[in-house]
Amino acid sequence: MSLYHIILLAVIQGLTEFLPVSSSGHLGLFHCFTDQCAHWDNDNLTMDIAVHVGTLLSVLLYFWRDVIRMVLGVKDIGTGKVKTDNAKLTLYVLLSSIPVIIVGFILHMFEPDWLKTLYVIAWATIIFGVVLWWADKKAPVEREMKDLTLKDAVLIGCAQVLALIPGTSRSGITMTAARFLGFSRSESAHYSMLLAMVAISGAGALIGIGLIKSGDVTLGMDALIAVALSFVSGWVSIAVMMKFLQNSTFTVFAIYRVILGAGLLGLLYSGVIG
Repeated sequence: MSLYHIILLAVIQGLTEFLPVSSSGHLGLFHCFTDQCAHWDNDNLTMDIAVHVGTLLSVLLYFWRDVIRMVLGVKDIGTGKVKTDNAKLTLYVLLSSIPVIIVGFILHMFEPDWLKTLYVIAWATIIFGVVLWWADKKAPVEREMKDLTLKDAVLIGCAQVLALIPGTSRSGITMTAARFLGFSRSESAHYSMLLAMVAISGAGALIGIGLIKSGDVTLGMDALIAVALSFVSGWVSIAVMMKFLQNSTFTVFAIYRVILGAGLLGLLYSGVIG
């Protein structure tokens, strides 16, 4: 993979991983407008791990206070203090992550080809963009994270399973679920970012296992560049989104998703990409 492609991949991954706009749709376009469209070798797997590491570092450092809270929560749980605020936050994040981990592992074993098509990505990008808009518009109240309950954690976790459909957007579907449950826009994004820590770690681990099985685990300068760029772009996207959602709605993201999905379908049905 050329340096130009590495830069594009890292920046696209970093900018779209946390925004509710479907990183799959953007990466699908990237791969089909480069020579990577149908060729996925060990170098690409290495880059995939690198950009996952970069985005993981960005969300861990941006929400470092929450990371500390969850570390303390693990300590509380270990000592039997499961009712502290830190312990509850840790348990809720883990509980919300269990469904997607289980279903994701099963899908990884079978690897259904139909899930990976650009048609699925395009339609999911559009459909779940509309659902995000509807949830954002119809949400009756504005709850905060301190109001999060066990039931909320389970429901958001079940919704996150839909993110295994490429084009859905993991951040998008978890924010959608949180909005349906009445959480404010910024708090919906906040909880989604905490779930991202587990989701990105899991996805990176699966890719890493595949790379190890291939026998090539070399990480060179290209990978370090990808880590750095995805870290910076990921940090920027989180910061801008969290600031934006304090006073704005998800409408702009929903509109963008519909345009992106429609554009993908247009390219697919016209035969420009396949």
